[in-house]
Amino acid sequence: QVHLVESGGGLVHPGGSLRLSCDASGSTITFDHMSWFREAPKKEREFVARFFSDGGLTSYGEFAKGRFFISGDDPLNTINLQMNNLGPEDTAVYYCFAYSEGDTYWGQGIQVTVSS
Repeated sequence: QVHLVESGGGLVHPGGSLRLSCDASGSTITFDHMSWFREAPKKEREFVARFFSDGGLTSYGEFAKGRFFISGDDPLNTINLQMNNLGPEDTAVYYCFAYSEGDTYWGQGIQVTVSS
């Protein structure tokens, strides 16, 4: 059974930074890719960033480019998301997602609130 454990969320002032982590190290599975999504109140869940085990490639949602940076370990079962220059629009529940050979897994989500 796979458990994705998210950590690092909380309250930060506008312009501040947070680092989220997602850890599946208790699992025997290593993943093809792991990602972050987010869901703001009254909005659909949207893609934030992805880390691929093959070559450590990354991809980002448009709003994340240049501000957010995703990293992962090898073999892949932990990812981190460094979020910089945060604004109120980044307030959301952030979810970790993992994919392995056709199977998908979600974390429970972690709250990030950007407010003065």
